[in-house]
Amino acid sequence: MKKYIKFLPLLILIITTLSCKKEAFNGLSDVRPTVPVTVTNAIDFRPEPTVSSSLSSGGNIQITLAIPASSGRKIKEITKVATSTSYTAIQSTGTTGFYTAAPIAVGDITYTFTSSLAEYKAKNGGTIPPANNELGRRFYFLITLDDGSIVIPESVRVLVVN
Repeated sequence: MKKYIKFLPLLILIITTLSCKKEAFNGLSDVRPTVPVTVTNAIDFRPEPTVSSSLSSGGNIQITLAIPASSGRKIKEITKVATSTSYTAIQSTGTTGFYTAAPIAVGDITYTFTSSLAEYKAKNGGTIPPANNELGRRFYFLITLDDGSIVIPESVRVLVVN
């Protein structure tokens, strides 16, 4: 009898291990929006989408945001635009300190946000970096879709080129 008692804890451990339900791991650690937003004019991913601004062409900044036509949704408005080093600014409930003063009406599946290096400098201070360097702050967007849902896509980097 004593011989069987020694194996009882091992038997309980085996039964418990085999009776546990295994959870499937899908490899995704973050929550993706049901309607993805892409930057269609990105020249690179570092790892966020990166657009370029040419010093010799006047320093225009264009960021084209798009959602899939198959989503059945439209971009109602670009509710907030911020330039920052983190998502904190765009997630703020405040109404001041943003890159744009008011929401931008859209009503389509694409929108091209336009600015310039001069405007960026005026709103953020500092200097514009030389060619082949990124702006110190990234662009962050808070997008409201036509069904009222809110999407905050990845930040967008701007590479200054010659």
